[in-house]
Parts: sequence; C-alpha cells; structure tokens
Amino acid sequence: MLHSKDEMPVVFIIARDWNLRAGVRAELRERGIEALGMDAPGDAGRAIAGGQLPAVVVLEAVPELTDDPGVQKLVKSVPTIVIASRTETVPLPPVDTVIYRPVRVGEIVGRVHELIARGHAA
Repeated sequence: MLHSKDEMPVVFIIARDWNLRAGVRAELRERGIEALGMDAPGDAGRAIAGGQLPAVVVLEAVPELTDDPGVQKLVKSVPTIVIASRTETVPLPPVDTVIYRPVRVGEIVGRVHELIARGHAA
C-alpha cells in the first residue's frame, strides 16, 4: 500500500505477544511511523473498515492469527513480515519476510523501513 510523502505510513503489528507488539510499536512511532498494535484479527478488520490502510504488516506466526481468513487476505495484498518460532511448527503464509526468534526489535524495524522505502520506489 502506497502513501504520500506528506502522510505518515501505517504499520499493523498483529501479535499475541504483548512484548513484541509494544516494543516494535514504540520504536516505529519514535521513527515517525504510525504503528497500530493488535492482538486479534478482528482488530485489523476494524482498522481497515475505519480507513486505516497499512503499508506493512508485522505478524506473529501463531495459528490463531495465521489461520484467520481475514489475515490471510491481508498478507496477500500488503508486504508482510512474519515473526516465527524455530521450535513451534506453524504453516507460514507466503510473505515478503520471515524472521525467526530470537529477534531484536531493531531487526524488525529495519526491515519495516526497507519495505516502506521500496513501496515509494514502486
């Protein structure tokens, strides 16, 4: 999803892990990116219905999230970074980036910036 240079990009962080959600959200907001933390697929649907369209999605790979039809549709149309476990087997949707735990917030934020910049160049 493209956005104008005058408009702050929006990133959805959809994760059950509160620490992941809060850490990534705080760092992105410090860097001038509107980051919305969500712990359920319905939160993303409500945000989209309210006019919030994400430039990037950060998604925790847990079955409650990756198996949701609305989330699956979203990741097909928006560049997505999946945060996955090395020990839990969860089918991963086809996405732009998969980062395996343990992961640093800075690694996720750096990749978000790359995807947003790539969107401007398109």
